[in-house]
Amino acid sequence: MTAAPPQTFRRRFVRESHVTIAHGGGGSAMRDLIDQVFTSVFQPPGNEDQARLMTAALQEPGARLAFTTDSFVVTPLEFPGGDIGKLAVCGTVNDLAVGGARPLWLSAAFVIEEGCEIALLRRIVATMAHEAERAGVRIVTGDTKVVERGKGDGVFITTAGIGVIPPGIDIGAAKIRPGDVAIVNGVLGDHGAAILAARGDLALSTDLQSDCAALGHLMQAALTAAPGITAARDCTRGGLASALNEMAAEAGLAVEVEETRLPLRPEVVGVCEILGLDPLYLANEGRLVVFCPPDQAEAALAAMHAMPEGAGAAIIGRAQAGQPGRVTLRTAFGGARIVDMLVGEQLPRIC
Repeated sequence: MTAAPPQTFRRRFVRESHVTIAHGGGGSAMRDLIDQVFTSVFQPPGNEDQARLMTAALQEPGARLAFTTDSFVVTPLEFPGGDIGKLAVCGTVNDLAVGGARPLWLSAAFVIEEGCEIALLRRIVATMAHEAERAGVRIVTGDTKVVERGKGDGVFITTAGIGVIPPGIDIGAAKIRPGDVAIVNGVLGDHGAAILAARGDLALSTDLQSDCAALGHLMQAALTAAPGITAARDCTRGGLASALNEMAAEAGLAVEVEETRLPLRPEVVGVCEILGLDPLYLANEGRLVVFCPPDQAEAALAAMHAMPEGAGAAIIGRAQAGQPGRVTLRTAFGGARIVDMLVGEQLPRIC
């Protein structure tokens, strides 16, 4: 008897325009959604419940793994300059990069609300794939869950990232020394201001776009030009002010910032004046602050200026002996004010 040829199973095309509860039920509808919306774009290595990864970079003596995780919620899901998918990739890449790591792999888990447009999901996934390619990372594993209508906010994304810290790189806020110069890689507050305007609640008219960007390549260029960099941190929720406060506290030093050196767009300053906000606390998604010895500051600055993500880089202040954890702003009028940690939240659902 001739054996019957093996059956070939073909996935059905996702014809629904919106996500339904069936798409989270573990059956064929879920498999079709995963195959056609996610894995067909991300193309992970293999189809198992885990990614199996190798890199020669870990064979170098002294190399270390860096690992981070983050969740992303933003309203609206799409905004000028990006969407929640771009936030998820760039935010996770940046958390690795500021530790001196070369980002390599990401995971992505989606919590999707029933009724979410599948076309929107496709746009978010396409953005993630594009940003991952630009950043030199791969999205290698993930998960999807569907929650009932009204129990989510369209889409939530949780990402984890793995990178490799090369031998000889050992940076962190505790290593900042008195005299170290503080550098930011561009204008501040664009992301927070753009999100606020995009929500439409306050009838603000502006052409501002989010600064969302992956900074792995920029950080590597800065480390090459200025190997004495002592610390770096991305200025996300809580903005530059919170990042500096955290770093000053960990270093046990004071930090003074020059108001006249802060790179701020007039539009951002104007939005903040109208709404009574402080631009130093506005969230950024493509901005970091780096500390380095003063004799390497110009080299670090030049390396940043050579890249699109660092075109607006500026020296803004320095670390100094003083009350541990205190951050002060030297104003344009010659006075000084304390820049404290953000209390509460200026703008919720921002990243």
